[in-house]
Amino acid sequence: MSKTLLVVGGGIEAVPGVLLAKSLGLHVVVSDIDPAAPCMELADDTLIASTYDIVATVAMARSYHEEVRRLDGVMCIATDVPLTVATVAAELGLPGIPVEAARLAADKLAMKDRFAADDIPIPWYSQVTGADHLERLVAERTTTLVLKPADSRGSRGVLRLVGDIDLEWAFAESLRHSPSNRVMVEEFLAGPQVSTESLVLDGVAHTPGFADRNYELLDAYAPHIIENGGELPSHLPEAVQASVRDLVERAANSLGITSGVVKGDIVVSGGRPHVIELAARLSGGYFCTHEIPLNTGVDLVGNAIRLAVGDPVDPSDLVPRFQRCVSQRYLFPGVGRVVSVGGQDEVGTWPGVELVEIRVDPGDTLRSVDSHPARAGVVLVTGADRQEAMTLAERAIDAIDIVMEPV
Repeated sequence: MSKTLLVVGGGIEAVPGVLLAKSLGLHVVVSDIDPAAPCMELADDTLIASTYDIVATVAMARSYHEEVRRLDGVMCIATDVPLTVATVAAELGLPGIPVEAARLAADKLAMKDRFAADDIPIPWYSQVTGADHLERLVAERTTTLVLKPADSRGSRGVLRLVGDIDLEWAFAESLRHSPSNRVMVEEFLAGPQVSTESLVLDGVAHTPGFADRNYELLDAYAPHIIENGGELPSHLPEAVQASVRDLVERAANSLGITSGVVKGDIVVSGGRPHVIELAARLSGGYFCTHEIPLNTGVDLVGNAIRLAVGDPVDPSDLVPRFQRCVSQRYLFPGVGRVVSVGGQDEVGTWPGVELVEIRVDPGDTLRSVDSHPARAGVVLVTGADRQEAMTLAERAIDAIDIVMEPV
């Protein structure tokens, strides 16, 4: 009988991973609170449980494991629920990262505390207990600060404290996105930011995923911090890239992850990399499923699936075979009601265009973008060089016509 994999979270960005798991001959079970989630119709079996409800997911997974079919592994793909995954793995004796490592990865304050104790370079940070406390911290510090929930995701509630921002509003806004009602502030370090994605094997982080992040819209959407895609391979010097990879490995081991996936948000400031966050999961934004394979030829998701079900992973399979130029850009059509959407089918036929995804429909009302899930769509392209890829991505965005009307 084939092995069985539970994928926690059935969203659209998990579809490529679920299809890949099935192509590897696995029996795939998907859990999600939404029975109409995109991956549900692709799964061999489904479980209805919120990805954030650890108790319910464990109960349903255990019942399935004991009464229907033995589970061999559990993972999430483009869903930020490492604690749910790790708890299921621990309860059922499946491969996975320690529950404590997942807890640290899901709690930004606890993560920073651990990194500070282990001398991992990070921005200055502090918990914030109230709006008055925030005002004192802003007055005391001489650099720009970033306010964020301790345990949210998708950039929700993350605010750069610039200009004449109302700090009382900022605290309330960030707090409302924290399930645990905790907020933190950290120094905004100037410098290039990169996304990394690694598979850790026996304590060694193999990092085929390495992308320059594009924050050209930082001021346009302030105080919200909105990323507009990015480029691979990185333009950073090789020595700097090596120092980033070394830091990712140290940070993973600091959290107690010696076997599993880690996704790094890193900033290089003053020539030295610092960890902003380290997630214990496969990334969203099609970074793991599309960008890394297109850029390097490495099947990161396939190897993560093998690791999840206890199959051996050869480190040589994580070594980039080439460096193809990849660029990604998002759609920002503005505020109002969507009247029509056009151009995406034609753009999808252009040479070099690898992905076009529209996330809005006629009749939808769009407000100002305040988090990454609010972006209206994405294109992903390849090119002969970095500039060609960037130019094609921008042309593709311009050719997609989202007609808006005021509301």
